[in-house]
Amino acid sequence: MRNQVIVIEKKTDLDWARDFGMVQTAADFIAADGSAGPMPQRVINLADDCSYMSIGYYCSLLAEARGERVIPSVETILDLSRKSLYEMVLPELDAILNKDIARIANPPKASFTLTLCFGSVSATGFRNLARLIYDRFRCPLLRVSVQKETTWRIKSLEMIAPKQLSPDEFDFFQKALEGHSRVSWQTPKRKRTLRYSLAILVNHEEQMPPSNAGALKLFEKVGAANNIDVDLITRKDFLKLAEYDALFIRETTSIKDHTFRFAKKAEAEGMPVIDDPTSILRCTNKVYLAELLSKNNIPAPKTMIVDREHLNKVVDGLGFPMVLKIPDGSFSRGVHKAENKEELLSYSRKLFKSSDVILAQEFMYTEFDWRIGILNRKPIYAAQYFMSRSHWQIYKHAEGGKTSAGDSRTVPISEAPEDVVDAALRAANLIGDGLYGVDMKQNSRGAFVIEVNDNPNIDRGIEDAVLKESLYEMLMLDFKRRIEDR
Repeated sequence: MRNQVIVIEKKTDLDWARDFGMVQTAADFIAADGSAGPMPQRVINLADDCSYMSIGYYCSLLAEARGERVIPSVETILDLSRKSLYEMVLPELDAILNKDIARIANPPKASFTLTLCFGSVSATGFRNLARLIYDRFRCPLLRVSVQKETTWRIKSLEMIAPKQLSPDEFDFFQKALEGHSRVSWQTPKRKRTLRYSLAILVNHEEQMPPSNAGALKLFEKVGAANNIDVDLITRKDFLKLAEYDALFIRETTSIKDHTFRFAKKAEAEGMPVIDDPTSILRCTNKVYLAELLSKNNIPAPKTMIVDREHLNKVVDGLGFPMVLKIPDGSFSRGVHKAENKEELLSYSRKLFKSSDVILAQEFMYTEFDWRIGILNRKPIYAAQYFMSRSHWQIYKHAEGGKTSAGDSRTVPISEAPEDVVDAALRAANLIGDGLYGVDMKQNSRGAFVIEVNDNPNIDRGIEDAVLKESLYEMLMLDFKRRIEDR
């Protein structure tokens, strides 16, 4: 297929993969310049390891940033990473599993496994189950473990690589790959519900939450004034989430914890949710953002995405000082300024312990960063966050876990520089139509996007300093619109 690329782990896989389309190793795929010329429309990621922050994970991440349709998607990879993330669909799958087994003339007597290849299965009688699983999790290869209890149940779903297949399974996989290359990719429909109430997910123990206690009280007050019942919930309330009409996450988001699980659950229930899972995925990884900004010609500090083998390239590409970042850091954590080669090697060793790929970025000092708050593709506030005293970042993390921050000031949107607001809007629009905080730097060269936050601060006394309660009303009315538009 001319517009399809198959990502493999190593060059020895070329012998079988080249029969099914254009082939690249995972390392070559990551190294490719996403801004240079047309790219394949479809990507099949068959890297040996697609776990979080592995090289295979980054292949799917960068494919999405480049505008390609890729399987498995980052969302699928994360959904399958822990049973707690996919267990909500197991009752539905178990029901189909038991129906399939009931139709088999000689059903299995003990626990067994099924190998799914692009939604196909060689075992007789399990076509319905295989199709449903593939509809929920678009993954080239899945191993399904089934165990016998009172009824048959799916014990686990596991992504696997071609190298894990037996010879017979590999033959079946190649046939399935050939067939898959001739069909279109479809997106499953989502279930919709219709109610009126808003859950705000909070963590009362969080040291630096995105909304302080005063802001949460105003959300409740303004919500009530607009006929929206606002209820503060915590991670313990996962099972009651479907009782609400919409979800607003006011807890620092991470794809590795319950906040992402809440967002996924809300979306699956047809509920408007801020932050939505797609925005969380796109914003929490700086590798994706860097590629996305570059692909769409959004001004940003010069950035290089590097692995261990290509680390030396950043010296010539960026010079010193430079900033090193772990892809999923927040509040300036996992960010280091390297003044020389020795610091570059020292900091990179630390960061590579957590990720196969890191970011190196030109150092761009300013007295403050702009943050432009954007809701539904419109700017709603403009704040200046000043660097922490005697430090080059807004947040300074000291020994012992103590964190300090610089001062801040909020100004009317009309007083923010036009090029700052324009670049922020362009960047946020690439993510979605939710609530975003776009961090910007401005100097004599112009305005530059640093990052897009899916979970920006709205604190009483800071971001609301200009608009007061009107800021909270904007958000409540937006949720009301989303509810009514479902």
